[in-house]
Amino acid sequence: MKLKLYALVLALFIGSLSVQAQLRTPALSPGSTVKQTVGLTDIEITYSRPAVKGRTIFGKDGIVPYGKFWRTGANAATKISFTSDLSFGEANLPKGDYTILTKPSSTSWEVFIYKYDSTNWSSYVEKDPIAILDISIQQLNAPIESLEYAIQNVTMDGADLEISWNRTSIQIPIQIDTKAQVLKNIDHAMAGPSIFENFNAALYLHENKIELPKALTYIQNATKSKNAQFFMVYREALILKDLGRKNEALTAAKRSLELSEKAKNDDFIRFSKKLIAEL
Repeated sequence: MKLKLYALVLALFIGSLSVQAQLRTPALSPGSTVKQTVGLTDIEITYSRPAVKGRTIFGKDGIVPYGKFWRTGANAATKISFTSDLSFGEANLPKGDYTILTKPSSTSWEVFIYKYDSTNWSSYVEKDPIAILDISIQQLNAPIESLEYAIQNVTMDGADLEISWNRTSIQIPIQIDTKAQVLKNIDHAMAGPSIFENFNAALYLHENKIELPKALTYIQNATKSKNAQFFMVYREALILKDLGRKNEALTAAKRSLELSEKAKNDDFIRFSKKLIAEL
């Protein structure tokens, strides 16, 4: 009887643990993600949003004391990512992931910028920042209850990152050389597809036995380059063979063998020799 009672109590206890594990409650400082494309650059900010809840926010008696490091969020470190190099305030930053800590005062915030490598915001306090910005504050007419990051005043070449809470806001200007990015893209497009793009197109057509003359055009666009690889020339030989152009296929197969030997690739040395024997 005691054993049965013990088993019943144990089952009820395990069941209660299961219910507790499944219980989901709202976060006090919910997470948020801001995404914005500026020109050709994608910017993403992941942070948590603490609320005022009637408290004093900044200053001696506030939850964010003047002159002390603040994660500029809640819970984990704020993560700021962008896909192109840009200037963030006066700091020139390569594309990548970053975090910020701030030290608010009554007139300005010091903004400390770090490469993002941990969700633990306090781990950055002892590190040397990449840059430190001094940003003047703006007083807001209407209070903002929950901390808010926003990307405002978006143009093709820049935007402003606004961080606002209660009646205080700062703006960090972001500048991006979109013109240089576009000119680079134009140069790439006008130069035509790369040898690897030509090779991949030819490979697809040949493997699927579709439009072999077009496959030959693509592969020869690749193999005419001084940077042509042995496997590209071998594919050219196969396509020529399937088109019935055996003399040209033999020439390509011999070149494939030569390049394979230079690359010391035993597989393609063997493939090339076999193809030469067949031709």
